[in-house]
Amino acid sequence: MFNHLSAVHALLRPGRLLLASSQRSLTAARRLILGAMEPAAVRCLPGEPKLTISFRLDGTNKQMLRDQDEALGKVLARITNGIAKSQGKAKKSKKNNKGPPRQSPEPAAVKLYYEGQEVSDAVPNSEAWQDGAVLQVGDVKYAIRRNAPTFTAAELPVSLLAEFPVCPNLEIEFGNLQDCEFIWFRENPPNASPEAAGEPPHGDGGWTEVGRGRVHVPSNQDIGHRLKLHCIPKDSTRAGPVEELVSAGAVEAGPGVCTFDNRHAYTLKEAEWPAVRVVTYNVLADVYAQTELSKTVLYPYCAPYALQLDYRQNLIKKELAGYNADIVCLQEVDKAVFSDSLTPALDAFGLDGVFRIKEKQHEGLAMFYRRSKFQLLSRHDIVLREALTSDPIHSVLLERVSANSALMGKILQRATVLQVSVLEDLNKPGRKVCVANTHLYWHPKGGNVRLVQMGVALQHLSHVINENAPGAPLLFCGDFNSSPNSGVFQLLRETAVPLQHNDWRSSGPEESISMELLSAFPPLLSACGQPAYTNYVGGFHGCLDYIFIQPDSMQVEQVIPLPSHQEVTTYEALPSVAHPSDHIALICDLRWNP
Repeated sequence: MFNHLSAVHALLRPGRLLLASSQRSLTAARRLILGAMEPAAVRCLPGEPKLTISFRLDGTNKQMLRDQDEALGKVLARITNGIAKSQGKAKKSKKNNKGPPRQSPEPAAVKLYYEGQEVSDAVPNSEAWQDGAVLQVGDVKYAIRRNAPTFTAAELPVSLLAEFPVCPNLEIEFGNLQDCEFIWFRENPPNASPEAAGEPPHGDGGWTEVGRGRVHVPSNQDIGHRLKLHCIPKDSTRAGPVEELVSAGAVEAGPGVCTFDNRHAYTLKEAEWPAVRVVTYNVLADVYAQTELSKTVLYPYCAPYALQLDYRQNLIKKELAGYNADIVCLQEVDKAVFSDSLTPALDAFGLDGVFRIKEKQHEGLAMFYRRSKFQLLSRHDIVLREALTSDPIHSVLLERVSANSALMGKILQRATVLQVSVLEDLNKPGRKVCVANTHLYWHPKGGNVRLVQMGVALQHLSHVINENAPGAPLLFCGDFNSSPNSGVFQLLRETAVPLQHNDWRSSGPEESISMELLSAFPPLLSACGQPAYTNYVGGFHGCLDYIFIQPDSMQVEQVIPLPSHQEVTTYEALPSVAHPSDHIALICDLRWNP
C-alpha cells in the first residue's frame, strides 16, 4: 500500500535545502518535488528479462510486468489504453443508469520525464525507468522509485497475547530490516476517541499509536483490541512503499506467571565477552503435540488450547528472547515454525539461524547464533544412518554393528540427524567453535541404537574439527534421550563404553551386541550437571537434555537455575498453560578461553 504522507515525510529531512553547492540544492529541490507526488515503484534487475511497474490509479493498484528491452512507448500506450477502457466502462454504466449524456473525455496524456526532459518512446524500458524519473498520467504525477526498499512478505502472527512480544514476519528487498520504521496502533472502541480513553491523540481516526519498533509487547490495556502495524521499508538513505498490517484477531489475556519468568532475572543482559550464553531446548513439535495420543494419553492434563501451536509459540518466543543467548540449539522444530515464527522473531532480537529437517519428517533441528558475536563459516550436517554406511571413517563401527542384522535394520530405520556448524568469533577473528546439535532415538529400550548413533556423531565431529577448524572446541547440545546412567552419558564423560554395558542388550537378545565403543574426544563435561529432570510428563520424568563442553577450552561461569518443582507441577506436569513444551530449557554461561 502506498502512503503519500509517509513518502513525503521520508523524503523531507531537515536541512536538505540548505546545502552549499548549487548542484546539491538542485538535487534537493528535485527530491522535494518528487516527494510531493504519488510514488510509483519499478523493480528492474540486471540479468532478468522482465521489470515490474507498480502504482495506484483511480483508487486501484496497478502492476505491469514488461520486457526490459521493450520500447517505452508500448508501455505508455498500454497505460493510455487501460485508462480509455476504464472510462468506457464508466460511460456504459452511466448509460445503463439513464443518466444525462456526457461528452467523452479526452484521452489522458501519459508521458515519462527524466531531469525535466521527456523520455523518447524508443528508449528501452531498462533505461527509461530511472530512479527520480516522473510518470505523468493526465494531471497526476508519479515519482519513480527504482529498486526502492520493498517488503516482499509482511504478516502479523495469528495469536496475540498481552505481555508477550509480537514479532511480524517480514522479508525485504533492496533494504535492511534494521533501518526500517515501525509504528504500532491499537484499535479504538466504537464511537470512542483517544482523548476520551485518556490516551494521547496520536493515530489515524479509529486507531491510537501505542508503540514504535520492530517488536511490540501489548499491554493489558490492549486486551480486546486489534493491532495495526505501519511499516516503512528503508535502507540507509531511501524509503519505499508503506505496508499496513492489521491483526486478524484481538489481543487476548496472557497466562500470567510462566515457568521461565524467574529464570529471566538471571539473563537480563547478554553475556560479556569472552563469556558465551548457550541454550538447548526441545520445544515439542506441533506434529507430535496435536496427535490423539498426545491429547488423550501423553498430556491429558494439559488444557487443549495450551497445546495449540499459536499459543505455544507466543510462550516459546518470549522465553527464548528473554534468555539473551548467543547460541541456541533447538530440537523438534517444525519446518514452518522455523521459517514463519522463530526466524523472524529471533532475527528481531539479533540472532541468525540455520535449520536441518529430518528425512521424511516435518520437524528437525535449529541452531541460532548472535550475529554481532559470531559468523557462520561452514555447515557439516549428516543423517547418522547414511554416514554410518557410506563414510569410510565409520568402517570399523559399521563392520561390528553389521554382525547383528536385526540391530542394523533398526538403526537404518531411524532418520536421526546431526546438525554441525562451525562459527567464528567476531571479537577475535580466527577463533572458532564447532557447535553440534542432535535429537537421538527416543525409545526407552533403544539404548543400543543411541550408542551407535553417538559413536557415529563423535567420529564425524572429530573429522569436521580436524579438517575445518583444527583446535576448535566442541560444544555439543541436544536431547540425547539418555539418562546419566546410560551408555551414551558414559561415552561422553568417560570416553569408553565396555562391551558388557547393559545398553548393548537394551532391546532384547535378538538385537544385542557386545562391543567396546571409544570416543574420538577426551572426556567432556556436562555444563549444567545432572538435573533431576529436564523432561517432566505425567508418566515419566528424567534428565535427557545436555550441553557438553571440552573443559580445557571452556569453563562454566553460570548455570541458570531450572524452574522449581512447584512451578513445574503447578498444572500437574508439562506442557501446561504456563510452559510450552514437555522439556525444560538448559541455559549456561561459558567462559571461552581467549
